[in-house]
Amino acid sequence: MPTAIQFGAGNIGRGFIGALLAQSGYKVIFADVNETLISALRDKGEYTIHIMDLDQRTEKVSGVTGILSNGPDIVPAIVDADLITTAVGPNVLKIIASTLAKGIEARAAAGKGDLNIIACENMVGASSFLKEQVEQHLSDAGKKYVAEHVGFPNSSVDRIVPPFTGENPLDVGVESFYEWIVEEPAFKGPVPNIEGMKLTDNLVAYVQRKLFTLNSGHAITAYLGSRKGHQTVEDSINDPEIREAVLSAMRQSGAALVRQYGFDAEEHEKYIQKIEKRFKNPYIRDEVLRVGREPLRKLGAKDRIIGPATMAADLGLPHDALLRGAAAALHYNNPEDPQSVQVQQLIKDKGVAGAVTESTGLSADHPMHAKIVGAYNEMDK
Repeated sequence: MPTAIQFGAGNIGRGFIGALLAQSGYKVIFADVNETLISALRDKGEYTIHIMDLDQRTEKVSGVTGILSNGPDIVPAIVDADLITTAVGPNVLKIIASTLAKGIEARAAAGKGDLNIIACENMVGASSFLKEQVEQHLSDAGKKYVAEHVGFPNSSVDRIVPPFTGENPLDVGVESFYEWIVEEPAFKGPVPNIEGMKLTDNLVAYVQRKLFTLNSGHAITAYLGSRKGHQTVEDSINDPEIREAVLSAMRQSGAALVRQYGFDAEEHEKYIQKIEKRFKNPYIRDEVLRVGREPLRKLGAKDRIIGPATMAADLGLPHDALLRGAAAALHYNNPEDPQSVQVQQLIKDKGVAGAVTESTGLSADHPMHAKIVGAYNEMDK
C-alpha cells in the first residue's frame, strides 16, 4: 500500500485531500502541530465525512493515522513516503519547508526514488513557491536530488469545508462539490492514480478561473455581507443587493478569463451559476468572518480581487464591480483578525488612499487606485 503524508490535519486536510488519498488506496499520515488532533487520529484511525447538501450522506474514511509535523518521526516518514500533499494555508508553507528539506536530504542519503509534493492551497503557484522555500534549506546535493527525483506539481483546489461539530471530533462537514486539478507535466515518475484528481497541461488557466471566480465571489460576498450585518455567506448572497453586486463582479472577472484563456463563455456562465448555488447551500453555515479573514492577503496584487480587476483592465474590459469589492474589503472590520486590524490602522494612519497603496500595491497614479478610493468613500455615505 502506498503511503501519503498530508501536512495539515484541519478540516480541509481531512475533508478533502486526505480523504481522496485514503479512498484511492493510500495509507494517509496526517502531519500537524495540533497534538489533540494527532492523538485522536492515532487513537481512532478513522472519521466520517458528512456531505452537507440537498443530497445528504456520509462517507467513512479509515486506515489513517497522525504524526506531529514538528516531532522526531516526521523526517523518517518523509523518507518512506510515496506522495506528500499540504493543506496548511499559504503562510505556513515557508514554515514546513525546512522540515521537508530535512526529509528530502534523508531520502537522498537513503537512495530513495521519485517523490511528488503537491501544495493544495488557495494560492497561485503554491507548489512552486514551496519548492523555492525548500531549496533555501538544501545542500547542493539535495538540490541535485530534487532536480532529478522530486516533483512539485502546482494544483487548483476547490471545496467549501466549513466548521463542523460531530460526535467524533475528527468528523468533518463538506459540500458535495469539489475540484482538484493538478499540473501533469510537473510530476516526477509515474503519475499517481488518485480518485477525484484531474490532470491538465494548462493549470494556470484553471487556477485563475477558480481564484478569480469562486474565491473572488466568495470574498466579496463576505465583505459586503459583513458591511450589512449578515452572519453567513448564505444570508449575504440571498440579499438581492449583494447578489447583484457579486454576480456583476464574477461576470466581469469571467469576461476577462474567457478573453485571456479561451474558456467557453456559456460554460463559464454555468460555472458562475453553480458557484452562486453553492453560496446559497442552506446546509453549510459559512460565516462571513471566516471567509473574509486575512483581507491584506486577499487584496494582494495577484490575488482574488485586484488580480481579476487588473486582467480585465489590461484587456479593456469593465472592472468597476471588482473594485467595489476591493473597497468593501477595506471596510471589513474584524477586531479578532490581525490583518483586518492592520488595514483599519493603515486607514487611520495614512488615509484611504495610503491604505489602498499599501494593501494592493497600486501606485497613487494608477487608474484603479482612485476608483477604489471613490468606491470606499461612496460606501461611507
